[in-house]
Amino acid sequence: MSDTTLKATAAASGASATDRFRTDKATATAQAVADTERVNTLATELISAVHDVIRQNRVTYEEYNALKAWLISVGEDGEWPLFLDVWIEHVVEEVAGADRKGSKGTIEGPYYVPGAPGLPSVSTLPMREDEAGTPLLFQGQVTGVTGEPLSGALLEMWQADDDGLYAQFAPGIPEWNLRGAVTADDEGRFAVLTIQPAPYQIPTDGSCGALIAAAGWHPWRPAHLHLKVSAPGHETLTAQLYFRGGEHVEDDVASAVKPELVIDPRPVGDGGRQVTYDFVLDPAS
Repeated sequence: MSDTTLKATAAASGASATDRFRTDKATATAQAVADTERVNTLATELISAVHDVIRQNRVTYEEYNALKAWLISVGEDGEWPLFLDVWIEHVVEEVAGADRKGSKGTIEGPYYVPGAPGLPSVSTLPMREDEAGTPLLFQGQVTGVTGEPLSGALLEMWQADDDGLYAQFAPGIPEWNLRGAVTADDEGRFAVLTIQPAPYQIPTDGSCGALIAAAGWHPWRPAHLHLKVSAPGHETLTAQLYFRGGEHVEDDVASAVKPELVIDPRPVGDGGRQVTYDFVLDPAS
């Protein structure tokens, strides 16, 4: 494990994720709470569900105070985006994507950053000269549900490095390392050279780690590529692609793996790997 890995703390990662959320999604949040009737329904049912858990499990005052202290610490650590994205978001995505006819999606997670450098259809993700990891050629085509190629489709890609760390969320990594926005060609095709990412633990030295330890869970996510795929007149697809046979594909802490999202790269050339994966986008509603 590198010195960079050792310095990537939960507090720093949590603060970055919280700041990014405030920057990118504050407007959407304000719009969501404008419907008083909807807020009343959701808040009432959520609070009632908590009441049911307390009654069914005969929660004690000691346990209640432990919960209160933990909730306070989550806020102090800046880990609410991490907690919600790891344990809650996959169900929100399940509901949001229930009627999708095209490719399956999954959670965005806390590490997306808009504005990545634009890249042509055949390109290499920005990376350090000595970037560790197995070279991976990721290629495919973007089409609509009737099979028509989506010319100029945009694939925003981001991923962890070989230490399981993300640029802009861990120290010592160039700002746009392993992040890029690839524009597909006239036939919706793309070919991107990157490295195969590593599995990683979500930060465990903060409040989420305390929950994991207390519950006897594990903190691991399987290796994955992140993508947002978009084209005019079509719904944006958010996906993560996992690697067949990889560690924790079967027991992802974030419960985000779906069979349709598991890829199986084949060996090519001098120690590299290659995989083809196509995306099908639904028309915008």
